[in-house]
Amino acid sequence: MKRREIIKLLSAAPLIGGAAGSILPKTALGSAGAAGTIAKRDLIKELGLRTFINAAGTYTTMTASLMHDEVIEAINSSSQEFVMYDDVQDRVGERIAEICHSEAAMVTAGCWSALVLGTAGVLTGMDRKKVAQLPRVEDFDKNEVIVQKGHNHGYIHALTNTGIKPVEIERRADLENAINSKTALMYFLNESAPHGMILHEEWLSVAKKHNIPTIIDIAADIPPVENLWKYNDMGFDLVCISGGKALRGPQSAGLLLGKKELIAAARLSAPPGGGNIGRGMKVNKEEILGMYAALDKYVRQDHDKEWKMWEDRVTVIENAAKKVDGVTTAVTVPPIANHTPSLSISWDIGRVNISRQELQERLRMGTPSIEVMGDGDHTIKLTVFMLKDGQDKIVGNRIQEELLRASTS
Repeated sequence: MKRREIIKLLSAAPLIGGAAGSILPKTALGSAGAAGTIAKRDLIKELGLRTFINAAGTYTTMTASLMHDEVIEAINSSSQEFVMYDDVQDRVGERIAEICHSEAAMVTAGCWSALVLGTAGVLTGMDRKKVAQLPRVEDFDKNEVIVQKGHNHGYIHALTNTGIKPVEIERRADLENAINSKTALMYFLNESAPHGMILHEEWLSVAKKHNIPTIIDIAADIPPVENLWKYNDMGFDLVCISGGKALRGPQSAGLLLGKKELIAAARLSAPPGGGNIGRGMKVNKEEILGMYAALDKYVRQDHDKEWKMWEDRVTVIENAAKKVDGVTTAVTVPPIANHTPSLSISWDIGRVNISRQELQERLRMGTPSIEVMGDGDHTIKLTVFMLKDGQDKIVGNRIQEELLRASTS
């Protein structure tokens, strides 16, 4: 550039800056300026949001889990390039299917979305007219789903989003009698396996006998890591998993694994296509790649070492709580969902005069804020697998402090 052009540009700079300053909030501008970088903003602090130590678990209301650095990097780096949406699903699906021993896979907008899209795929196959017709399935040849009474609650609504009609049964004889020409699908909620009268193998044997597809919901049933492929190997046609819990992928992502033809059919009811029931279940390219990064990291990590770390953290908190007279503890491991060491802390109300709700509130309103779950009038329950390094000591000390404060001895 010529010298006079440079001078002209510099003389205009204050005007440009002034115009930008009148449009953008000051917090968005920062002081980077000539360096060409953007000032870092702490939006949580800026918006006055409460942060807390999560000793409760991977609950959606508590924004589930925290993503690993590798997942964040996958999300951030992929956000800088354009790629074709279906290409991302194709390539990532191939890798995920290989890891999870399934014929095919896709990343969905959470486990709920996987249930909806998987059911849609069973109902429509590759018939685009049927895809466009969902959830109006009255004239479909097959439009019923069989579910055990002990599995028939909340999450069944994911399936009924497609218009399918639930048929509730209890025993093997009921199952055989319920199967008819309208039966499209058999649904199994893994978390509720102990509450049903028919277990996995028998459920599958009946389904295969009558050539009926099966779908299983294992949303929060990892760990153990083997569950990622256990139910595919067992013979379920579709497997649905949450991505934002122990896998520590994006909370808004999930996995649908299963037979190649069913995954292909499910994708017809999913983005990027329109005119279908899943258009609003969009999972962006960053989340798809982030989900793959999370899964890849999870299967490669040392799970025995992680379990030992959880046990050590539970011990730290347990020992701190037991120093208060009248307090008892119990360590358990849930058999299916959220299969990690869990600690219950109970107290004798005659010696520690505080209710469970009061203790939860004091922990919540303290510094730092801590979230735990309740389990009865005088018991709190907590998990440690979402704790950061050193937070076990903080949680133990705060619980001990509040119990001592309420102690009457």
